[in-house]
Amino acid sequence: MKKQKTDVFLLVTIILLLVVGFLALATASIPLSLKLTGNATYYLFHQILFGLIPGLILGFIAFKVPLNKVKKFSIYFFIFSIILMFLVFVPGFSKSESGANRWLNLGFVSMQPSEFLKLAVIFYLATILDDQKNRKKFLAFSIVLVLVCSVLILQRDTGTLFVIFVTSLAMFFCSKTPIKQTLLIMATAAVGFFALITFSPYRAQRIFSFLNPNADVLGASYHINQSLITIGSGGLLGSGLGLGMQKLGFVPQGMSDSIFTILAEEVGFIGCSLLIILFLFFFFRVVVLAKKVDNQYLKLMTIGIGSWIIVQTFVNIGAMTGMVPLTGIPLPFISYGGSHLIAELIACGVLLNISKRHIL
Repeated sequence: MKKQKTDVFLLVTIILLLVVGFLALATASIPLSLKLTGNATYYLFHQILFGLIPGLILGFIAFKVPLNKVKKFSIYFFIFSIILMFLVFVPGFSKSESGANRWLNLGFVSMQPSEFLKLAVIFYLATILDDQKNRKKFLAFSIVLVLVCSVLILQRDTGTLFVIFVTSLAMFFCSKTPIKQTLLIMATAAVGFFALITFSPYRAQRIFSFLNPNADVLGASYHINQSLITIGSGGLLGSGLGLGMQKLGFVPQGMSDSIFTILAEEVGFIGCSLLIILFLFFFFRVVVLAKKVDNQYLKLMTIGIGSWIIVQTFVNIGAMTGMVPLTGIPLPFISYGGSHLIAELIACGVLLNISKRHIL
């Protein structure tokens, strides 16, 4: 295996995304930090301490570890992630928010296992799709996907379910499987999605709010309306970093899932366009890397990570701009939340590891 230099363009893009993320969080988190702690930088330093620092450490380990070890232990990582997903339903371990059990209470900090499940699914699917014969590929893929989707439905985490499904489907399609199997999975998923909406009132309400944003502007449609108002108020150039007003309690989850709207108000259309270009360039470098890799396992892992980041990015931005229903997932590298940032930095470590080790 011929060693190559690390993809400098990819590395610089990751650093720039992190810089933008912490600048956005520094301004978006001020009102809530002052309200709850009296310290304007509380959530900023919390993100650094429990997100950035452990993420960089684990990302560096992922950058250095032999990639065959990732493949060898992927099954154990997957099983461990599934166990953590079920632990959120155990009293004493769970932390519920808005009626959903998605967090583990670790005492001094909380953790969202579904963020690490995304990574575990990518690692494990890359392993089974590389090793199994075509017929076994379909069976193994189906079992993993049904298990993961079931636990996410129990957690009422439709956004993560969608991201993992699309990511998994991209990996399956690129693993040289028959197209009819991909179409069968898509058809089954469509039926399942319809059933979820039909038998789940709160999901149906989100779809209704998406289709009729003006129907209940102070109730079910409040979030999307405030998001659109905030984005629109930014205009072309924005009000200036730190000078936005909508973060003062008007936009729900302004420093986490809705941080894109706060950024849009303060840096405007041009600033947000540059951020989107940055994400697109990240995906472009991942695609370039995937094309260069001639090892099927590494190629699938690269495709999985790239698909995860770009799909989640555009689902989040799409929800904030009214293009898709609200989902409640973070904007990669930007939103507040240690769990997703750690998982993303581990994934970036893997990508950079692949970029220096791939066979040309």
